[in-house]
Amino acid sequence: MTVPDGWKEPAFSREDNPRGLLEESSFATLFPKYREAYLKECWPLVEKALGDSHIKASLDLIEGSMTVCTTKKTFDPYAIVRARDLIKLLARSVPFEQAVRILQDDMACDIIKIGTMVRNRERFVKRRQRLIGPKGSTLKALELLTNCYVMVQGNTVSALGPYNGLKEVRKVVMDTMKNIHPIYNIKTLMIKQELSRDPELRTQNWERFMPKFRHKNLSKRKEPKKKSVKKEYTPFPPSQPESKIDKELATGEFFLRESVKKRKKMEEIKVKQAEVLTKRQEERNKAFIPPKEKPLMKKSAKASTEAKLDIEAIKDKVRKAKTKRLGALPLIPAPSSIKKTKNNKAKSKG
Repeated sequence: MTVPDGWKEPAFSREDNPRGLLEESSFATLFPKYREAYLKECWPLVEKALGDSHIKASLDLIEGSMTVCTTKKTFDPYAIVRARDLIKLLARSVPFEQAVRILQDDMACDIIKIGTMVRNRERFVKRRQRLIGPKGSTLKALELLTNCYVMVQGNTVSALGPYNGLKEVRKVVMDTMKNIHPIYNIKTLMIKQELSRDPELRTQNWERFMPKFRHKNLSKRKEPKKKSVKKEYTPFPPSQPESKIDKELATGEFFLRESVKKRKKMEEIKVKQAEVLTKRQEERNKAFIPPKEKPLMKKSAKASTEAKLDIEAIKDKVRKAKTKRLGALPLIPAPSSIKKTKNNKAKSKG
């Protein structure tokens, strides 16, 4: 079932309850000292707004409290509840211009307590700042998507708007304090807003369009080096450990004389001493053991093989040089010119 577009619930009028209320009911709330000056200024406007619903409001600056109560003229039974929400919002630093919207029929408010959700104070401040965002950008985006006014003050978050929007605001605030970044929820809200505009997709399941985020930076718990294995539970107590006398009785040493016992102990000590002496002697002798020398034959063999390889390589180069034809052939001098040079040399000598 979907609510048709443009439908509005009819307003509650005097005709619906002509006889009024049977008994007087009242609500009171305390406010902090820093809100005293602001409430003093805007209190005439509060009285005027509540006067339309015939609700009486009083401000006590000595006690630091605000009180609202019904009168004989009050006909709307839910008006006192709206008045109670109004003074609660004013106490939580919500400006009067926004808080007065609670008196409308389609408006509601939600005050979310976040002070006890995180133990560490520094961590709490960081997560609260994450909800506000840089220059209030995250909070502004949340307000635009949910059509709600959101005010973060101290240990509480005050939200004012339609019921569906308040539901989403509470989810985002709770997830942020549980270390889930608000950008993930804002992204899903943006997708939902786009899907709600399409009349065909209104009645369908939106699960396939929703983004699925995985936790990547979860620090794994370090496992201990020595794991203690729990024994199986038994109703019977463990057996009593054997005493020294029981052990001696089992081996028969209990019935020996003291002189024999002493002799046995001395023999055991001597055996232990002998073992220690042999170990020490071995450690001392290690320094006198010469190290193993590497054989020289292997090196000479390696050198000869390397030399052989070099000779073969040179031979190959020479063969290749012979087979190759390098440019033009060298000029051979004519025989007549050779004879002339020989004659000239002979004349010079003569």
